[in-house]
This record gives sequence, structure tokens and C-alpha cells, in this order.
Amino acid sequence: MKNEMIIDDRRIGSQYPPYVIAEMSANHNGNLDRALRIMDEAKSAGVDAIKLQTYRPDTITLNCDKADFQIKDGLWAGRSLYELYEWAHTPWDWHAIMFKYAKKIGITIFSSPFDKMAVDLLEELGAPAYKVASFEANDINLIRYIASTGKPMIISTGMTNVEEIYEAINAAQIGGCKQLALLRCVSGYPAPPSDYNLLTIPDMIRRFGLIVGLSDHTLDNTTAVASVALGASIIEKHFTLNRNEGGPDDSFSLEPKELTQLCQNVHSAWDALGCVNYGLKSSEIGNVKFRRSLYFIKPLKAGDRVSSESIRSVRPGYGLAPKYMDEIIGAVLKSDVEFGMPVSWDLFER
Repeated sequence: MKNEMIIDDRRIGSQYPPYVIAEMSANHNGNLDRALRIMDEAKSAGVDAIKLQTYRPDTITLNCDKADFQIKDGLWAGRSLYELYEWAHTPWDWHAIMFKYAKKIGITIFSSPFDKMAVDLLEELGAPAYKVASFEANDINLIRYIASTGKPMIISTGMTNVEEIYEAINAAQIGGCKQLALLRCVSGYPAPPSDYNLLTIPDMIRRFGLIVGLSDHTLDNTTAVASVALGASIIEKHFTLNRNEGGPDDSFSLEPKELTQLCQNVHSAWDALGCVNYGLKSSEIGNVKFRRSLYFIKPLKAGDRVSSESIRSVRPGYGLAPKYMDEIIGAVLKSDVEFGMPVSWDLFER
């Protein structure tokens, strides 16, 4: 596997700017117009892709009132799994509309499928890539089926251990996936930055030999920006129009201005990484004059010897570097010098 993937002609990898995904998830709040507005705002913010989740409540869980299926704490406490996913799912008949709209406004769109029927639907719509959600990263058969499409795949690793990540990678490769990336993820909603242990990202890059990114569930952009410095090539963030509108995922999602800042900040972080370079930088050229150098602090005549009382290391930087101080002391001048004249080699007898 190459440490590069291509989604809709956009190259992704450490040698390219971070690929930013706006996760719509359930933030359409059951309203198609809102979903399309989210797509518009994501495009305006500068993201590379908008991502959906493709499931129906009956394909992801059971309509069962047993205790196993009840949510007892967290954001969605008091609901059953079926009730949550009925509330949160993106209706399947919206997908064609949303894919068509994405093409119209010029933004990449793909999805996380949660079953084989969802994969089939997305294939009919021409999805350019697939995301495997953290909670499905242990579903080896689903991963193999997604991989069989031959499309690029991104696997989120929330709650997985190293062995499970290897199993998911193996399933993807056996299934036929040629372009694969992993996302460091903490499946808490929201998740505290301290849970992210971002130093795991460079370890993942070394250990698995794949593109690695971040699925970020923290409440601001700091963790995402920091991850770029550690090698994250993909950044995924939940996105909504208004955090206070009461949708399933609104409370831990970015709003439009924050998403714009995320796109700008992760690109700035990537630009700042650059390469190993100890030389003079473009922004420094005009400031060379403010470095220290050697200047005469008293007038001297030709034939005089320079003493430590006649030169000093001062700003600006037009004279010889201070490191030549010891060589200059005791040297004989071949011409007169004035107070405030920079020291240069051509002033001395050789």
C-alpha cells in the first residue's frame, strides 16, 4: 500500500495539505433543506469533503425494549438504540438529492455505510470513497464488503486495540482495498483533549505503514491543529449550523465560523512544518541588518593597531561577525577609520 490515496482527484498523504472532512452525521435534524445548507456552509468554509452516515434504524439495531438496547447515560440517555437511530438517520431517499447537489456546488461527498445494503446504495450513487465508523471497525465482514468496491477506505479506530486494528487492515486488504487510511479517534461525545494521546499518531504511522488522520470529537480546534504537527493527513470534525438547535450531534459539532478557522489553521500548521532547514528564511532577509557585528567605536589612523577598546559587537549587522573579534584585535590598519564605521577585512594589512 502506498502512503498516498486519491479521492476525487485530491491527493492525500503527508506530502499534501491536510484533507478536511465535515461530518454531517445527524446534524440535518431531519430536515433536507438544512442538510443542503450544511453542505453549502461546508463548501464555503473550505473543507475537502462532506460525509454522511448511511443506515436505517432497522439495519443498525433491533426494535427491542430489552435492557441491552436502552441508553442509560450520556447525551442520548433515556432513548432506546432504535429510537436514537430513527431520530438521527439520514433518509435513504435523500441520498441521491444530496449527491446531485454536491456535484452542483463542487464538493466531494461520501459516507459511512453500516450494512451491505447501504454500500450497494452508495455504489449506485457513485460514492468516491468509504469511511468505516469506529463502532463498525470490528465488523470484519462489512469491511471486506466495502473493500470489494475497490474504492479508497478510511477506518476510524475509536475503542479498537492494536490487534483489532491489524484485523481491520487485514480484512480491507483481503477484500481488495488498495488505498487505506486510519483515523485516530476517541469515541466519546464530546471527548476531552487529554483522552486523545496524540503521540499515538506517529506510532500508528510507523506501526501500520498507512496514512493516519484524526477524527476529532473535542469541542474546539486545538487538538486537530496539534495532530497535524504529529503527522495527521486527514482531519474529520462534526459540523452543524447551530450548536443550540437540539439535534442528536449538534452539541459537540463545529459551527460555520469555527469550521472555517479549522480549515485555515490546519493548513497553516501544515505549511509551518516545511522541511529541515537551518538556512536564512525569506521573511528574515530584510532583518539581517539587525544582527550584531563589529564596529569601530573610535577613530584610528592607518598603521594603528586595533585594541579591544576600539571595536565593539553592536547592532546593525553590516560589519564582520563578532566571532572574528579575536582575529581583529592586534591587526594593523592600512587606512584611516572613523567612529561608527563597520569593520571589514579590506581595512587591514595582510
